[in-house]
This record gives sequence, C-alpha cells and structure tokens, in this order.
Amino acid sequence: MSQHGYKQFCPLAMAAEVLCTRWTMVLMRELIAGSTRFNDIRRGVPKMSPTLLSQRLKSLEESGIVERKPVPTERGIFEYHLTEAGRDLRDVVIAMGMWGQKWVESSLSLKNLDPSLLMWDMRRNLNPKPLPDRRTVVQFVYHDLPTTKRDWWLVIEPAGEVDLCWADPGFEIDLFVSTDLRTMTAIWMGVTDVSAEREKFEFSGSREISSTIQTWLGLSPFAVQKKLAN
Repeated sequence: MSQHGYKQFCPLAMAAEVLCTRWTMVLMRELIAGSTRFNDIRRGVPKMSPTLLSQRLKSLEESGIVERKPVPTERGIFEYHLTEAGRDLRDVVIAMGMWGQKWVESSLSLKNLDPSLLMWDMRRNLNPKPLPDRRTVVQFVYHDLPTTKRDWWLVIEPAGEVDLCWADPGFEIDLFVSTDLRTMTAIWMGVTDVSAEREKFEFSGSREISSTIQTWLGLSPFAVQKKLAN
C-alpha cells in the first residue's frame, strides 16, 4: 500500500489507496473478464506500458487481490488469478462501468478510438449461437484507418472458440464487413445499433450471417445500461 495515501481509517479511503491508482480499475476489468496471461491482459490495456502493467500486477498481488501461479505444463509461464478478495470486486467494477455508461457523455468516450481494443473486446464477448455450426470467418474492414490497422479477422470455431487475427488467417471469408471505426465503436458501446447505422455499412458474403449481425456481435457488457448522457 502506498506510503503517501489518505492516512484515514475510513474503509473507503483504504480501499481507494489500493484501487484508485492509474490503470488499476481498468486492469481489474481485464482480470474479471477472464484474462490471466500477461500478453492477454496487455491486449485489453494496449496503451499501458509493460513495465507499468508489471508494477500494477505486483501491487495487486501484494494487496492480496491477485495470485501469480505457474502453469504446470509450460515451464517459465505464469498466470494471474483473482483471489477471493479480487473476485469480491466484481460487483464494484460492474457498478463503475454501468455508471460510466449511464452518465459519461458518449461523445467523450468516442474520442478514444482504438481498433485493437475494440476488436479484442468484440472477440471476447461474441455470441456464436446465431452463427452456422461450422467454422465462420468474418473480416472487418475499417476504411477510415491506415492499411496497417484497417483489416481484422474473427475466426469462430463450431465449439464457440473465437480467435482474433490481424493478419489474413488463410481461411475462406464468410462475410466482409466494411464500416468506419467510430460507428463500430458506438454500436459496441450500445449508443446505437446496426439497423440505425445501416447506411454506414457495406456487407459482402453470407446474407444469413449479415442479417443477424446485431445478435452475434460482441457488445460491451455495459451496453445493456441505458445511456442518459449523450
């Protein structure tokens, strides 16, 4: 715990000393979402430096919120798992996210566009049930981005496993989805939906898959909260 904290006996002040350092609650979001390996956690916080991520994980470990465990089958590889105290923060993280979704202006959120973070979250929350019972490949093309960040592929296996690729995986593409990053981010946030933004999309490929896109898209877990601040 920081030596420069609030120096109050109030439990809220003591909790804030542990949780309110920069990036900590965003890191908790990733751990609660199920990321356990360092590189997977990094993909959820792409603007966070590896050094700072290591420091924050160590701090959470010292506070009894995270356990660092070796992977028995992979020498030298470790995973980060929430302790009982860490799991007990789930409702706190969800409540903060729901508050942000409800009260923070969407125009402010939509200034912070990041295709890698967006696609990583879409991969994590994608619902495979409406998709065909076979490997399905969807290529997203953000036509407003430079070539190095424009193309992304989601590969959905029949068992429900979803892979995100930033290079062509070599499979036949079932559906091409072309749009701009801001529109896709707004849909992911629950600010709007595909039907309302139809003119901003171009689809090529399976009509069956494109017609159900709103049902299988991996939206933000906070998108269910009605937004009051626009």
